[in-house]
Amino acid sequence: MEPAPWIRPRAVGRHNFSPDKRDITLNESSRDALVRLLNDRPNDPSVAEGIRTVEAEHPANLSQDGSLLAGVWELRWSSASQPWLRQSPWLNNLQILDPSNRRACNLLMLRGPLEALGGISVEAELDAIDTTRVAVRFLRGGWLGPRRPGEQAFKLMREVKQSFPAWLDITVLDQQLRICRGNAGTTFALLRREDKCIADFLPN
Repeated sequence: MEPAPWIRPRAVGRHNFSPDKRDITLNESSRDALVRLLNDRPNDPSVAEGIRTVEAEHPANLSQDGSLLAGVWELRWSSASQPWLRQSPWLNNLQILDPSNRRACNLLMLRGPLEALGGISVEAELDAIDTTRVAVRFLRGGWLGPRRPGEQAFKLMREVKQSFPAWLDITVLDQQLRICRGNAGTTFALLRREDKCIADFLPN
């Protein structure tokens, strides 16, 4: 298996890079290679170096691209040690951002048929501070239950007492990829879920 393009100089020709052995052209950008790794092999040891490379090549600027924050994002890689802050094949670790309404939600659900049962949710308020930083104030957390068509999901929530300031520094942002660093120094890489929408989780 060939290493990612930031690990090794590119040669002329084609090679079998991905697990399903599709041919990948060797003019693939570092950004595209990282997205592919996050999709196919999120635990690949070269992901961390790929993130640093893409951060240097494609720095975010919220004053220009802030609207791209909005949507449903799936965590695909994290430098955290806590299992609920890491990618897992049996968990959907989602972050729903609605910056125009200053709303956000972190949601942890089982994958597959059990996803319909709901999951653990933490709701927050967002405020953009500058061209990269977004302040986060956690409001409430608990269980977000199943949602029937035309109805709001059942919630069992309690207020969160946040005793410290929290923020996210957005380092890379485009239509598909978001990389950010939290106030505790943790790095997160997320991919947009085009099959889900904000209203599924944060109804008006």
